[in-house]
Amino acid sequence: MCKHPGMDAHRSALVVTGALLLALLALGLSLQLGYRRGAARWPHHALYFAVVAGTGVAAALTWRAGAAAWALLPALALLLTMPRTRPGTAGHWQRALVCALAYALGAWGAW
Repeated sequence: MCKHPGMDAHRSALVVTGALLLALLALGLSLQLGYRRGAARWPHHALYFAVVAGTGVAAALTWRAGAAAWALLPALALLLTMPRTRPGTAGHWQRALVCALAYALGAWGAW
């Protein structure tokens, strides 16, 4: 049987979630710097939930593919602690950057 020449499902999930994370960081930066001061913040929250769900799905698909799904668990744990930080504070954006780094390293390990 010929395998589909496209990307594996777990790798596709890693790429899509990574793109969502980049969008989340960009939107968060615009909010932090005051470019979208009067704008609704719900898109930022919606992207956050999409990134958390995507990371969980990517971890499950990676585990199913027999790859190193454990590599994504630190990123998922850090993402789940984001609501403990107060938006607009240094702790919030610093943890967001640590989450992004953990995701990048986890995706590299799970690839």
